[in-house]
Amino acid sequence: MAKIRAFISFDYEHDEDLRNLLFGQSRNPDSPFEFADWSLREAIPGDWRTEARHRIKSCAVFIVICGEHTDTAGGVSVELRIAQEERIPYFLLWGRSDKTCYKPSAAYASDKIYRWTWDNLKALIAGSR
Repeated sequence: MAKIRAFISFDYEHDEDLRNLLFGQSRNPDSPFEFADWSLREAIPGDWRTEARHRIKSCAVFIVICGEHTDTAGGVSVELRIAQEERIPYFLLWGRSDKTCYKPSAAYASDKIYRWTWDNLKALIAGSR
């Protein structure tokens, strides 16, 4: 079975550990998804938004890991807007079960933050949202 390529967006300053956990899950034998580590922490020459758009468009699904500061993470909102403009299916994951997590400012009011469990993740990747 071919794995679905996912773009992962997260607050680099506060939630890199969560990205690492999700990357670990992508390596499970029964994982329905894969992702290349395309995080744009380092400045790239030219307009980074153009490179982000190219990378986002090459994925079948866009995942936002929501944490305590995601609402103020400007890069996450820019990436989410690109996914919305490109009509890439996306969903939001509640990154920290013991903390209050926030949607990025670009999220729609109707966007739900889903509980991050292995079963939920597999269902969300499959389109159940």
